[in-house]
Amino acid sequence: MHIRQLISIMMMTTLPHFSLLAGDAVRDFWFNGAEINRYELSQTRYGEQHPGHAEFIFVTEPFLTQQQVKDERGIHSSTDVLKLNALRTFNTGIYSYRTMTSTFRPIDLLAYPHALKTTSSVQDWCGHGFQQINRTETGWNAELRSYFEKEGDQDTELGETWLEDELWLLVRLDPQELPTGLISIVPGALTTRFAHLPIKPQQARAKLITTKSQITYSINYPELQRALHIHFDSEFPHIIRAWEETSKTGTTTAKLTHRIMNSAYWSEHQLSDRDKRKQLGLEPIAD
Repeated sequence: MHIRQLISIMMMTTLPHFSLLAGDAVRDFWFNGAEINRYELSQTRYGEQHPGHAEFIFVTEPFLTQQQVKDERGIHSSTDVLKLNALRTFNTGIYSYRTMTSTFRPIDLLAYPHALKTTSSVQDWCGHGFQQINRTETGWNAELRSYFEKEGDQDTELGETWLEDELWLLVRLDPQELPTGLISIVPGALTTRFAHLPIKPQQARAKLITTKSQITYSINYPELQRALHIHFDSEFPHIIRAWEETSKTGTTTAKLTHRIMNSAYWSEHQLSDRDKRKQLGLEPIAD
């Protein structure tokens, strides 16, 4: 067993949390409220491009590694995670799509080589689906609950592999830890749900391309004829500026338009706070 995998298992099952790699720069930046990013989205669906918007909300919180839920009471040993809530909103013809993926990744990269949990939901006027993947001692456990007959209710053991959805957080914490070369990886949840694909690892090739001010992380899936390209700042905190997904059905693009740092959005829920949406380019509210 690889030493990093062994450490991960030990930390998840027996040891209290302590931070090995969370340096001052990481803590100084990420422990001062949420970062909210708004992207102009062009989403491919049904062979056409549909305008919309995406929001990436990054925020730290204490996380219980055994139950894999937020530590709300503070009475148990927990670990600090960086959470990404990634939302997309777009319309296809007459009806609407709303999607959300939440991923929880410990900031201690040495003790936890992988995320602990990721959940995704897709809602449209036909029905909705929910996908959850949890880290286990031997890899991952995936569950799918879906409106569609061929998907139904499924539970799957995935074994040791990467998850595409966990890599967005590794971009923000330390992109040099991103896997490169030939890798085993589960495609992003929106890819599997939109295409109604089984949740399983695929062979892919990943690489980092560095310029003076920007890095591009690319994952190419030959069997799926799909590629993902994430463009982000080379300097910490590695802000994600744009991304593209190309596949047989078309190309999805997203470009950063607005960004707010040190937000306490969870306490800004009054009618009087509504105008603050304009700071994110979210007014008028999309219908």
